[in-house]
Amino acid sequence: MKKRRKATWLILGIVALAAAGGIIYNREDMHKKVVDYWDEQSDFYSSFTKELTAGTILEKIEDVDSISEDKYAYQGLNEEGKKVYDEILHAMLNHTEKVTVATLDPAVLKLAFEDVSSDYGGLFWVSGYSYTEYTRNEECVSIEFAPKYTMTYDEQKQMQSKIDAAVDEFLSGVSMQDGDYEKAKYVFENLIRQVDYVKDAPDSQNIISVFIGKQTVCQGYASATQYLLNQLNIPSVIVTGSANGEAHAWNLVQLDGAYYYMDTTWGNSTYQNEDEESSKFVNYSYLAFTTEEMEATHTPDDHMALPSCDVLDDNYFVREGYYFTDWQVDAIGELYGQVADNEEHRVALKFATDDLYDRAKKYFIDQKMLENYCDITGNVYYLDDPKQRILTISIK
Repeated sequence: MKKRRKATWLILGIVALAAAGGIIYNREDMHKKVVDYWDEQSDFYSSFTKELTAGTILEKIEDVDSISEDKYAYQGLNEEGKKVYDEILHAMLNHTEKVTVATLDPAVLKLAFEDVSSDYGGLFWVSGYSYTEYTRNEECVSIEFAPKYTMTYDEQKQMQSKIDAAVDEFLSGVSMQDGDYEKAKYVFENLIRQVDYVKDAPDSQNIISVFIGKQTVCQGYASATQYLLNQLNIPSVIVTGSANGEAHAWNLVQLDGAYYYMDTTWGNSTYQNEDEESSKFVNYSYLAFTTEEMEATHTPDDHMALPSCDVLDDNYFVREGYYFTDWQVDAIGELYGQVADNEEHRVALKFATDDLYDRAKKYFIDQKMLENYCDITGNVYYLDDPKQRILTISIK
């Protein structure tokens, strides 16, 4: 396995983004308004407005170099947005207390922060930000950005070392020489197998919960997925929005040049049978799925434009030979017949049309024709997913 460089973007950021200067405002008629923005709440709260005292010095970053040209969300910003993105990323990487940014529009700052958070899943020491809006004669003349840090810089470095060690161990079973699909599948499977979904998990909004606590929620899964895929040179970005009416986070990934969606949280499924016994399993329906399939249950926010994902080449079912475009009853039956012998006692197949899906369900479930292809020694269960036309059969 080719040796990976740890936290490459973090090291480059500290080296490349070193330039800073200063600007002084000292007019007695200057005022400021402080507003908080929290990741978890995604809202603004006005705190107070008061007169700015004469002689106040505001730090101003000058000519910040970008380390994010290849990042998906960054590429969708205009020039003003990119500059602000670079400035606030520089501030967070260097644990800067506050800095004046190159915009007078709070909406530009908010968008840049959201896009930084989407492109960089590893910013575990930042939970949100506040900004101070300076005005003169009711006209904005400057905006100051202040990240909300959850730990000191020394604590951040110590935690990064622990995460680096955990990530090295996690990725020990995959090679940089593997293909894009194999890398994505490895990350998807092992996050699900090693990390549990727990609603009240500590640090659940960042990767500490994943690599240290082994318990997280959707934001932690999506952040860790992006972070790990980045280590494996797989382009990925965090997508936020809602799923079935609840706030949610998942990923957009690029495999072999085509875009797909990947929802590690929903891939972590629990099946409960009629005896109320539950078992956790990997649900491959949410590994490399399409825009059409996403839109059936997920609604992304509008802070970044998303591509049309309509390629199936690296879809799990296509790659593994579990996808059918016509009625091949014996081929389908032989695959379902493996349910009695495989390790998980579960087989999931995907069908290209509603008609094929309905035909398979009627034949193998309603008419109980599974018995023609295997010896059934337990109870037969099935998972019905007509939206993605995936029929899963299991024996317990």
